[in-house]
Amino acid sequence: MAVSDRPVLVKKIKKVIGAGHHGGAWKVAYADFVTAMMAFFLLMWLINTTSPQQKRGIADYFAPASVSQSTSGSGGILAGTALGDAGTKSNGSASTIENLAPEAPPNADNSGQNSNKVGTTNLDTASTQALKDELEARQDAALQSAAESLKQAMQDMPELAELSKQVLIDQTPEGLRIQLVDQEGRPMFDPGSAKPNPRAEILLRAVAKIASRLPNRITISGHTSANSDGTKSAGDWELSAARADAARQIMQDAGVDPDRVYQVAGKAASDPLFPDDPTLPGNRRIAIVLLRENPVLPPNH
Repeated sequence: MAVSDRPVLVKKIKKVIGAGHHGGAWKVAYADFVTAMMAFFLLMWLINTTSPQQKRGIADYFAPASVSQSTSGSGGILAGTALGDAGTKSNGSASTIENLAPEAPPNADNSGQNSNKVGTTNLDTASTQALKDELEARQDAALQSAAESLKQAMQDMPELAELSKQVLIDQTPEGLRIQLVDQEGRPMFDPGSAKPNPRAEILLRAVAKIASRLPNRITISGHTSANSDGTKSAGDWELSAARADAARQIMQDAGVDPDRVYQVAGKAASDPLFPDDPTLPGNRRIAIVLLRENPVLPPNH
C-alpha cells in the first residue's frame, strides 16, 4: 500500500476543568461545617459565662409579645370575665393586667413621682466620706514628705549631720511631731536658761524651713526633766513655757507665718519622753507638731 493510501487518524483530547471527577463542592460543605461548629462552641461559651439574671433577660427579650399570659383560655383583647371565681372564663386577661400593673412604692408622693430622699442621703454620705478619706490621704502624704525632706536636709548639711541624733520625727494622731531633745553633754538650752544655744537655733531654723512649705497649724511645747533625786521643780512650768516661746520666735524669724502658730505651752516634767527614768537628759526637749487638720469639704457637704 502506498503512503498516500493510508487512512488519516484524528485524535481528540478532552480537557477536564476542575479538581478531579468530584469537583470542588466539598470545600464549600467543609467551610459551612467549620462555621457551624465555631458558632456552636461560641454559643456554649456564652451560655457558660452568662449569669442566671442575664439568661433570664435574654429569654425575656426573645419571648413573643403576642402570647397571652392568661391561664383562662380567653386571654385576648375582647376576653370576658365572670362575676364568680369559678368557671373557665373567670378572671381571664383582667387578672393578668392586675398582676402586671406596678405597685406604687411606699414613699411615692401624690404627684406620682418617687421620692428618693433616703437613697439620695445615703449617696451623699458615701460621697462625702470618700472625699474626706481622699483629703486625709493627701494630707498624710504631705506630712510624710515633710519628714523625708527634713531627714534629707540633715544628711546634706554638714552642720546638721552631727545634730541628727538629737532630732526625733514621728507620726502621731495629732500630726507630724518633730522633737529636739537633749543629749548627755549636748543640751539645747543652758541650765536654767530660756535662750536656745547656737545648736538649738540651727535645728529650729531647719525645722522652720520645712514647716513653712505646709499650711498646717503648729503647736510648740517645752519639756523639762526631773531632778537627779526624782523631784520636780516648781519653776519648771515657767521655764518650759519660756523655752517653747523662744523656739516660736526663732521659727517665725526663719519664715513661719505667725498666724499658723496655734499653741505654745510649757509642760514641765509632766510628760516625760522616757517615763521609766524621768531624770534622763532626753526628757528635756522642744516638741513641734504640724497638726493634722480636718479636711475642708466643698459647699453642700
